[in-house]
Amino acid sequence: MLTTFPQLLLRHAAERPQAAAMREKEYGIWQTYRWADFAQLVEHLAAGLHQAGLQRHEHLVVIGDNRPRLYAAMLAAQALGAIPVPLYQDAVAAECVFPLNNAEVRFCVLENQEQVDKLLEIRAQCPTLAQLYYDDPRGLRNYDAPGLQPLTALMATGQAFVAQQPEWFRTVVAQGRPEDVAAMFFTSGTTGNPKGVVHTYAALLDRALAGAEFDRLGNAEEVLAYLPPAWIGQNIFSYAQWLACGYVVNCPESASTVSIDLKEVGPTYYFAPPRVFEGMLTSVMIRMEDASALKRKMFDACMNVARRVGPALMDGQPVGLLARLQYALGNLLVYGPLRNNLGFSRVRVAYTAGEAIGPDLFNFYRAIGINLKQLYGSTETAVFVCLQPDHEARADTVGVPVRDVQIRVADDGEILVKSPGLLKEYYKNPQATAEVLTPDGWYHTSDAGFIDAHGHLKIIDRVKDVGRLRGGPFDGAMFAPKYVENKLKFFPYIKEAVALGDGREKVCAMINIDFDAVGNWAERRNLPYAGYTDLAQKPEVYALIQDCVEKVNADLAEDQLLAGSQISRFLVLHKELDADDGELTRTNKVRRGFIADKYRVLVDALYGGRAEQFIETQVKFEDGRTGSVSATLKIVDAKTFAPVQAAA
Repeated sequence: MLTTFPQLLLRHAAERPQAAAMREKEYGIWQTYRWADFAQLVEHLAAGLHQAGLQRHEHLVVIGDNRPRLYAAMLAAQALGAIPVPLYQDAVAAECVFPLNNAEVRFCVLENQEQVDKLLEIRAQCPTLAQLYYDDPRGLRNYDAPGLQPLTALMATGQAFVAQQPEWFRTVVAQGRPEDVAAMFFTSGTTGNPKGVVHTYAALLDRALAGAEFDRLGNAEEVLAYLPPAWIGQNIFSYAQWLACGYVVNCPESASTVSIDLKEVGPTYYFAPPRVFEGMLTSVMIRMEDASALKRKMFDACMNVARRVGPALMDGQPVGLLARLQYALGNLLVYGPLRNNLGFSRVRVAYTAGEAIGPDLFNFYRAIGINLKQLYGSTETAVFVCLQPDHEARADTVGVPVRDVQIRVADDGEILVKSPGLLKEYYKNPQATAEVLTPDGWYHTSDAGFIDAHGHLKIIDRVKDVGRLRGGPFDGAMFAPKYVENKLKFFPYIKEAVALGDGREKVCAMINIDFDAVGNWAERRNLPYAGYTDLAQKPEVYALIQDCVEKVNADLAEDQLLAGSQISRFLVLHKELDADDGELTRTNKVRRGFIADKYRVLVDALYGGRAEQFIETQVKFEDGRTGSVSATLKIVDAKTFAPVQAAA
């Protein structure tokens, strides 16, 4: 039965008062919030916000990492009929101005001094901003800004109010309805101002329950909440499904301790974008390079068995006795210890989403016994559109439609979705709402794809990004940049890639090396370097990256549809692509159009046949200062291959 998040909180507190609801690691020690304690915390915060004047339908902005009291603040706002709006904690101050003004925000709950400084910096540009409450008081003792208070002061006010009116909280929570607006999430704004995606309780809870039913989730699950709460993926897994299922959410101490905390928690239900899985695999490969020859030989031998046998075992397919014995030995020597080292010993279900994952990367995790699957969804669909069933996980699809979801493919290949989880609207933007929602309830995803013979959805790329080559030997061939970029990013030495080619005679690429992986590779070869820019332009590094590019080309040559997308020329960028410089979204997706404009001189050099190009680029540092980095970049031709003809 659909309800509201605060009503679910009270249900858990009544039925399982002493069960763990949330844990937070503080000063190296895990602190546990039980359901009864958490409900009381929310009650005091709600009463405090009520006393401060937060009104029904008003917006409350929350900025910070995953913290129990920030989650409690969102629940407190929802209890009052207000609408929480989580914003990205790593966004620079200027990026917060539009959401704050668009939502006419008066109240903000902030994690720490960093977020307080950010809001105080832009306060003059946000005329409605009145009250700022902070969770972590460190560094804020001498701050004296109007309306700035610790969250503890708000809680104390609320506690006094509750003591006088003990039934008030349950009365206001009971007034909530499933059709009420539950939350608003701002999109990344890759082509302009971000849009506020408005979701009701009915939409968020229906999708949370659909996902829970699909994977048989219960209150015994353990989840690690380490991704930005402003990303709806993290919000669904550690908030909506947390309240729907009643499992335990664990908040890491900091971003730098996530890998340690992951091992300590041992989650049973895990979610991460491909970038996180890529980083984990890169760290594994770096450690193996530093291992002894005997260990490397054992690892390689066991991984050969895993690649041959592991996915079949995960999919429940028949496997011979000898192969099973070999895999069991590998599990004892390599896969089990590796899963434990990664923190995946107890994982029952692991999902990846946000963008396509490389098939080799996907198969690596399944080969070592991790039930990694893909899902498909977006902010506007409350995440769960398609999920991969156990034993049907494939790298080239994103699963089958979940309960009550309908999918239709338009004439131009665009995926249309009808689901109970669709957005109510874009806030104050009826034109944008009309562009994505048809009168009969279909949502335009802007993704191109098709349903395969097994009923699984296969995504090719964004509709606007799928292009055609013009001129040259592959005139008219399809060009899918994201597909090419993902193939490049499987290699541990490549962190990011930008493929260009629409409307041109050939495909070129700009590549970011993975500084840790390539740095380790260079050190093992006694190759000196003075930093990222210096390392990126070493001839030896170019040869390493060229080998990766040409392996991708050989693979693409076997794909009749995308053989024309082989990379003819490439360069290695002198700096890492960064969200603070506008080159990535806050969810680390490439802003391809922005990059093409910003690095126009490099694009012209790639297509102009030049062997090198000087460039100077302005960069923004974490403390807000700006600087510049310059280099003369080499441009290299890559070997391409004739398309492999399909057998008659």
